[in-house]
Amino acid sequence: MRIHPLVVDGLITAAHTTVAVLLGREAAAQGWTELDAPAWILVALANLPTVLRGRAPVTVCLFVHAVAVVYVSRGDWPVVNSFGPMLAFYTVASLRPARTTAACAALMTAVWIYAGLVTADSSMASVLAQSVAYPVVLWWFGHTARRTADLTRQLRAEQAERARREVAEERVRIARELHDVVAHHMAVINVQAGLARFVFTSDARTAREALDTIAGSSGEALAELRRMLGLLRADGVQGAADGAPAPGLDQLADMVERVRAGGVPVDLRITGEARPLPPGVQLCLYRVVQEALTNVLKHAPGAHATVQLAYRAGEMTLSINDDGKGVNPARKQERGGHGLIGMRERAKLYGGTIVVGPRSEGGFGVHLTLPTSVPAARRGDAVAE
Repeated sequence: MRIHPLVVDGLITAAHTTVAVLLGREAAAQGWTELDAPAWILVALANLPTVLRGRAPVTVCLFVHAVAVVYVSRGDWPVVNSFGPMLAFYTVASLRPARTTAACAALMTAVWIYAGLVTADSSMASVLAQSVAYPVVLWWFGHTARRTADLTRQLRAEQAERARREVAEERVRIARELHDVVAHHMAVINVQAGLARFVFTSDARTAREALDTIAGSSGEALAELRRMLGLLRADGVQGAADGAPAPGLDQLADMVERVRAGGVPVDLRITGEARPLPPGVQLCLYRVVQEALTNVLKHAPGAHATVQLAYRAGEMTLSINDDGKGVNPARKQERGGHGLIGMRERAKLYGGTIVVGPRSEGGFGVHLTLPTSVPAARRGDAVAE
């Protein structure tokens, strides 16, 4: 859960202001003059402005130190208003460069020495030691915080760049596979066009059937091209075709057998009335099963996995679950990588939704819902972890 920085500053300000008020009420018991109305106003002015320290650290630091000077000049207990100026200086050290921090450190040291000079019976040796030690310590903590924030921003930028490269690489692989699908359609069209031309005058029925096949294949090919270009147009990534033809659902059983041979018991369940599916949809389903079972092999050796494929009206649903036995502890830290990126990009390409993450009953699960008709394939994806 993210909390707005101003809320955090407000809570910190409320905390140290409360401490200042409690100390102010103890002033008389500590041998100091009891705080009157002007003193309480100065207490408020020296502490409450720190709520804005994140937005204007130098201004707040100068203001609260000026109020502290007025406060100690009255002869009131200096400790009461020490927290606000220290917090303001720490903020300057954590957000501003060394030159600005050095100037504010000198200001804080001067104010502390001034408080020692105007306070009766004060030990100047102790005052001088504190006026140097506290700014140095706060400066060190502030510098450490600023360095940590810089490293965090750098790490996030590197992670974002790495994720962008992984997405680009995954899109290249998907483009190669889609090339195979489109090439298949083009081959069918080429053969059917030759047949239609050959029998055009002698067998009108065969010619019409060939033309119907050409129309269907060309429509699916255009749909695949639109999906591919829609996915790749942002980065202009292009992939070259190579390798064997893209696999489909007819090879799903063979792939499951290979995983079983690798030591993972897998149950394959197919429900619903089987029907022909576009090659691209088959490829998407095949690759998601492949990636999910590969993750079981890598991260949960010995676990039992279940693959459920359901033919439904206008869509396909796919679930791959494992029971988590033999799970690698490193898997709990897994937040993504090529596998999840590939699943997400494939679901996005075909207008599907995918949910990936640990199951409440134990183990890990992947659930994909994929439209099987072009009009139903809406753009967009949904991923949950």
